[in-house]
Amino acid sequence: MDKTLQRFGVSIEASLLQQFDALIKAKGYSNRSEAIRDLIRNDLVEAQWQNDEGTAVGTITLVYSHHQREMSDKLNELQHQYYDRIISVLHVHLDAHHCLEVLVVKGPKSGIREIAHRLSSTKGVKHCKFVMTTGGNGL
Repeated sequence: MDKTLQRFGVSIEASLLQQFDALIKAKGYSNRSEAIRDLIRNDLVEAQWQNDEGTAVGTITLVYSHHQREMSDKLNELQHQYYDRIISVLHVHLDAHHCLEVLVVKGPKSGIREIAHRLSSTKGVKHCKFVMTTGGNGL
């Protein structure tokens, strides 16, 4: 992949540019080019996820009440069904009633989505967030 930097011009309204400059300053970018490159990469990763072809990586974060009947057993069983796609699991006790789990997943895109949907629809899960990303190839 050619890593030669190319220059191009962008026309943008002054008010939008001011907002963009404030945003990139708040995020700690040293210049507009770095911020624009990240925006482009983010859209490219999102576009890769529009089809089910290929493999990918991501995280599934869920919050649930551990008081829900047999909740731990249900989640554990479901995770064992996908042992080949779940790389790691982090379990955190948020308070006396709630737990957070973060699953790192890798595999076929459709399979990763399936895991997220099954976890999300499990009775007792209060919130489930699926975040897709890329292994970095081609960016």
